[in-house]
Amino acid sequence: MLENEMKEFFKNQIKLEHHIVESITNSLKNVRNPVVKQVLRAIAFDSQKHAGIYHAAMSISTVTPALTDKEYKELEEITGKHIVDEKKALSALDKIMPEVKSDKIRFLLESIAADERKHHELLEKLVDLIVKKEAILEEDWWEILWKNVPFHGAPGG
Repeated sequence: MLENEMKEFFKNQIKLEHHIVESITNSLKNVRNPVVKQVLRAIAFDSQKHAGIYHAAMSISTVTPALTDKEYKELEEITGKHIVDEKKALSALDKIMPEVKSDKIRFLLESIAADERKHHELLEKLVDLIVKKEAILEEDWWEILWKNVPFHGAPGG
């Protein structure tokens, strides 16, 4: 795909994701069920996140920004902390799941656990690229941005 076509694709996807956020946000005014409302909010949040990821992809589609040693160390520390936090969240979910009797609650907790697993995988991949301190190739950025990103982490997404 040509660079101009790629940028146009990203711009269109950003507009679409913002439209999804606006549409869901407007529809929330009429939703009273707390589960449905929160799931829709989660989808809107994911769509906002997707718009940001598209924007990041567009910004690195021509030049991948280099990181300084200080930035590497800071990113390694930040991601390491978040990996620990994701492990704690998964551990708590794994511990309580056998006790959950309600199918509805189980469904919601399983969707959260799936998100946490995706987050953990994404962070580990990011750390792997940072720790290697090799030139981060365009293929690596694409793999991070698209292969492991939790797109619709909301239930049914």
